[in-house]
Amino acid sequence: MADAGPGCDLRGMPPGRLEAFCAGLGLGAARARRVFAWVHRPGDRDLAAPGGLGREIRARLAGRAHVSRLEPAAVARSGDGTAKYAYRLADGAAVESVLIRAGARSTLCVSTQAGCAMGCRFCLTGASGFGRDLTAAEIVNQVDAARELLRADAPGHPGRRQPIDNLVFMGMGEPLANYANLVDALAVLGDGRGPAFSERRLTVSTCGLAARIRDLGRDARVSLAVSLHTVDDAVRSRLMPVNRACGVDELLAACREYARDGRRSVFFECVLLAGVNDAERDARLLAERLRGIPCRVNLLEFNESPALPFRRSPPARVAAFGEILRAAGYRTLLRRSRGADIGAACGQLACGFASGATPCY
Repeated sequence: MADAGPGCDLRGMPPGRLEAFCAGLGLGAARARRVFAWVHRPGDRDLAAPGGLGREIRARLAGRAHVSRLEPAAVARSGDGTAKYAYRLADGAAVESVLIRAGARSTLCVSTQAGCAMGCRFCLTGASGFGRDLTAAEIVNQVDAARELLRADAPGHPGRRQPIDNLVFMGMGEPLANYANLVDALAVLGDGRGPAFSERRLTVSTCGLAARIRDLGRDARVSLAVSLHTVDDAVRSRLMPVNRACGVDELLAACREYARDGRRSVFFECVLLAGVNDAERDARLLAERLRGIPCRVNLLEFNESPALPFRRSPPARVAAFGEILRAAGYRTLLRRSRGADIGAACGQLACGFASGATPCY
């Protein structure tokens, strides 16, 4: 459950804005930096509690600011080590995030909206409809809550500052449709005085908002993941309504511009659907259209559902598709589905748990 409080929520406030806010309260830049670092330390952040910030700073913030937090309403754990966290926000909206483990490393899949308005036909999240944008604090708090849960699970390693290695904004919602809050959250999460995720550890996904890709290239330094799936405009428009407003040509032009300095990564994601986008022709056309864009191609297993009208492409077809891309010179990876048994895999987040979820009180 989320908590709320009086005044501004400091959890989602980027360093520059927090400094301006503190200046308005008569607190200088040094004290503002101290507040930011304090807000993002592990543990509960209670402005009324003594210690940490000092009496004068607490007095000036009292009634004008608070520090929100999230606690999962339920946790589901998969046999493959994946965990799904469900949160009930202050207004009753529901959202999920997913922790994916790969050996000693862990990646948190973060949501930016409650539900999704994009309506992709192969995605349960889109089928569930759109609730609202998340605030920057609600985005940041998913990360903070997962870090606290991981620290609780590994008490023998208290000195490890960052129990999560990577953040991918690929959960519920279209991140670039909640642009201002996303950029604020990235500024908080990437700051060295706070969560301190380097730009190489942050990946933002989009289904294809080309104008916002250009904005992101200006406003943040992160890796970009594009849910592409096909470069056939007619097929993509049937699968993804966004393509009717922003077609493949415009999308790829934005991606080419994003990666033009060679320092930004673009990952093209392709969910292969049997008989829809998995033919050799599709692979060759994809290889042709991506030419000149520094990129990697991730082939994703489709997570079937009775509610969705598609089937997973056969393994032999997926392998042949990948070989065509590799022969054309593209680094290509088959991403195995993780957490499907608890509804935590790609396209499955719809605020519903498989049996075995553990309520949290």
